[in-house]
Amino acid sequence: LDVPPPLTPSYCVDAACSGNPGLLEYRCVDTASGEELFYRGPFVRGTNNVGEFLAIVEALMLCHQEGHPWPIYSDSVNAISWVRAKKARTNLNRTHRNAELFERLDQAETWLRSHAYPNRLLKWQTDSWGENPADFGRK
Repeated sequence: LDVPPPLTPSYCVDAACSGNPGLLEYRCVDTASGEELFYRGPFVRGTNNVGEFLAIVEALMLCHQEGHPWPIYSDSVNAISWVRAKKARTNLNRTHRNAELFERLDQAETWLRSHAYPNRLLKWQTDSWGENPADFGRK
């Protein structure tokens, strides 16, 4: 079954977490050029799903700001479903150490509840296309 190539223009997001919970970072790149549009982290006591969620929401915010209706690719089905639900359904415990991360989650959820967006949230097809261009390459 042939999978068509990823749509461009578009953005790709990904997160990397060393440990669970652990040191978290996430970023967004232009799918076609690989240019990094933003990088966040590292944050202590994060999870991969939290990073993927925040990366998608921040990419949506960037698109909103720049007026880009472009699709956003993520390889996280969980994070895409959380964004559609406008809620990070994480089991991560809020502590003083990860307070900044939870502030970002609160801001992301508030933004999602107060903004509509035209962007399609699409699953990156790793089997057909190889690693997501935003991947941190640490597998």
